[in-house]
Amino acid sequence: MSEPTSEDAARWRERRREAAAHHAEALARRQQAESARAHAMLADFVGQALAGGPAPVPLRVRSFDRRQTYATPLRGWYLRQDQTVAVDVDGEFYVLLAPRSFGAMLRGVRPEPSDPPLILGAGGKDGESIDLVDAIAKVLAQA
Repeated sequence: MSEPTSEDAARWRERRREAAAHHAEALARRQQAESARAHAMLADFVGQALAGGPAPVPLRVRSFDRRQTYATPLRGWYLRQDQTVAVDVDGEFYVLLAPRSFGAMLRGVRPEPSDPPLILGAGGKDGESIDLVDAIAKVLAQA
């Protein structure tokens, strides 16, 4: 059996790069599809909540250490009991965490919307994740 050449090694590296790129593209497509489904679920939820309650509340951002909260210009509904994720009245999804900041205490913060997942807290400790559909049902049950 012959020894691998540098040309063999180069071909192997190129195949690995192509495979990694293919996997990354597939993952991105899956995440986009999940996010689209989650956006649709949130839009439906907002319509139901605005029509029959519960009423939206002012949303606040928590510091990473959870000791401080900061005002935001947003109104909506918290989707987790710890109030770290929410949907606003426009159906945008927010992760409501930020570093501690004296300026944020004075001026508040304007969080940026992000793509919603189908499972809130996925990858966290046991008991810390919840399916988006279940989180929505819990909020609607408060009406």
